[in-house]
Amino acid sequence: MCYPRRALLPMLLFVLVLTALSVAQSLPVPPAITDPAKLQSPSLPDFKPIGLEKFFLTRQFEGMTWSPDGKEIAFTSNISGRMNIWTIAADGGWPKQLTISEQRQNAPTWSPDGKWISYISDTDGDEVWDIYLVNPKTGETTNLTLSPKVEEGRAYWSPDSKHIAYEVRPKDKAAYELDVMEIATHKTEHITQNTPEDQLNSTPVWSHDGKRLLWTRDYADEKNSDVMIAEVATARIENLTNHGKDQLFTAVAWSPDDRTILITSDANNGYSNVGLLDIATKKIKWFTNDKWQMQAYDFTPDGKHVIWTGDVDGDYGVYMGDLATGQIDALPVGSGVISMDDIASPVSPDGKRLLYTRDGANAPRSIWVYEFATRKATQITDPLLAGVPQQQLVDPKLVHFPSKDGKYTLSAWTYMPYNIQPNGKYPAIVYVHGGPVDQSTRSFYPLIQYFVNLGYVVIAPNYRGSSGYGKAFQDANRMDAGGAELQDVVDAAEFIKKSKYVDPKNIVLMGRSYGGYLTLMGVTKFPDLWSAAAPIVPFANWFTAYQNEDATLQASDHQFMGDPVTNKDLWIERSPAMFVDKIKAPMIMLAGGHDPRCPKTEAEAVAAAIRKRGGKVQLKVYEDEGHAFAKIENILDAYKRVSDFLKTYAPSPGCGCSVYE
Repeated sequence: MCYPRRALLPMLLFVLVLTALSVAQSLPVPPAITDPAKLQSPSLPDFKPIGLEKFFLTRQFEGMTWSPDGKEIAFTSNISGRMNIWTIAADGGWPKQLTISEQRQNAPTWSPDGKWISYISDTDGDEVWDIYLVNPKTGETTNLTLSPKVEEGRAYWSPDSKHIAYEVRPKDKAAYELDVMEIATHKTEHITQNTPEDQLNSTPVWSHDGKRLLWTRDYADEKNSDVMIAEVATARIENLTNHGKDQLFTAVAWSPDDRTILITSDANNGYSNVGLLDIATKKIKWFTNDKWQMQAYDFTPDGKHVIWTGDVDGDYGVYMGDLATGQIDALPVGSGVISMDDIASPVSPDGKRLLYTRDGANAPRSIWVYEFATRKATQITDPLLAGVPQQQLVDPKLVHFPSKDGKYTLSAWTYMPYNIQPNGKYPAIVYVHGGPVDQSTRSFYPLIQYFVNLGYVVIAPNYRGSSGYGKAFQDANRMDAGGAELQDVVDAAEFIKKSKYVDPKNIVLMGRSYGGYLTLMGVTKFPDLWSAAAPIVPFANWFTAYQNEDATLQASDHQFMGDPVTNKDLWIERSPAMFVDKIKAPMIMLAGGHDPRCPKTEAEAVAAAIRKRGGKVQLKVYEDEGHAFAKIENILDAYKRVSDFLKTYAPSPGCGCSVYE
């Protein structure tokens, strides 16, 4: 499978003590449309469609870090057409490019003494990352690891700036270990060694006194993880959450006195919630008890508050909890998708501000800073280039519909084009997210917005196996890839077909990564449902994908779909490459030449088989890209091909204007 999963190693040493800190929080179920006949096309006078380039030339912003004095922010952006490192004043202004490289860069982290910014970079998307340092004053760079056959992850600085901790893995191994490097000498010490192949160590965090490391040990089944701690001097390791059943514990941050650990865990009620783990007693006090997806992020420097986000059916909020009173404050940061995932420490060094990214369906991701005292949120970067009027980007509607087997109420985001008529003549795209542990959210998807702009109705479902809806839902597709989850995707197609705008004979299936796999499953198992299909960086054959993919993914697949020998019949049944003769819909596929997750050979084999029997298929392989295309010229070329393909095989009458500019 294209995205990693994690594996179980039961350890029954003691039972965690779980207690409640505050009254159970209950975020309500948001309103949703349940009748497709009630979907409406919004009206926008003087609407004029926008060209493809303008959607994809919106600037991207990723991984961020505060400077030690809180006056600057370093981040990754493609402002120049490549994902490089930039800096900007913390109160806004024009950003300054710090690095220049043809290769993508990410995960910038400022050293506490301010002398360096660490970051990672790979080659043509191969995900064999090296750790670099850049001088924030001169732009001088140094490759710290220079290891073409070993992958290193984000660097985490020790409080005295003399060491970094990081994840490390030889490409032929599945397990990630943790190392510590002394910056002055490049001397490396191993914190973990000989980790079983079905486990990986991730996201190390230094204690404030610099003597200990905290991290998460993940398992390949993605149903189990533990909070680990080690003395750096001796590498003596202790498991703080050793458990004997399916539970996830994720280490987030140390309290300022290094006695308590902020965690995210589903151990309390089967949903991700925020907890405080006492190191001495190993007791957990739960700060939230919700049935949505909560994610903890940071303590304030005074140790009095914690920060987390809540994902409520794909729309996010940010919350601050008072540890003394249990009071929870919903911060006024706006709606959409709010994240602090790519930030080493979101709260500023002085504790006065919060750094995060925010995007919405009609607002691309940008960097924001929230000031606690004034309760004011300020947008620091502008992702929109000239020519993309924000009012022309569609805000989707949340819809709910029952799964065919009656087990679940499924959620999806539905995008209705402006000014179209309820005449049953418009094509619809069912857009399938990857993962499968992922989620379609109220986020900015340039490809979706572009097709909506051309008059395509789009529905983006969250099928069983998606994140955001609790453990039972997320685990519901195990040993059943391409089974009931595919029926959920089909249910979304049947829902949108009942809209008075949609031509039921013109339904397009599209998805990337695992969504590309489900797209291929859809056109083989339900061949008469689709007018066209676009699997993007897909895998198609469980056997060959398993043989050719990254070792960590092999361990994940073994947990997700069982053994390829013992479960041979299931692997055959759920490999769309085995049923290419069933495909009727014309298809376009995209692949990356250096993709370690879904190797290009998967798409190539399907395309060759379709051509052999005289079917309609287009395939484009970008040899200088990996799983996620990074070079702007390749991104534009790729999605122009998809656009031209759909205009030919699944055309839209558009919006009553010239949509093919």
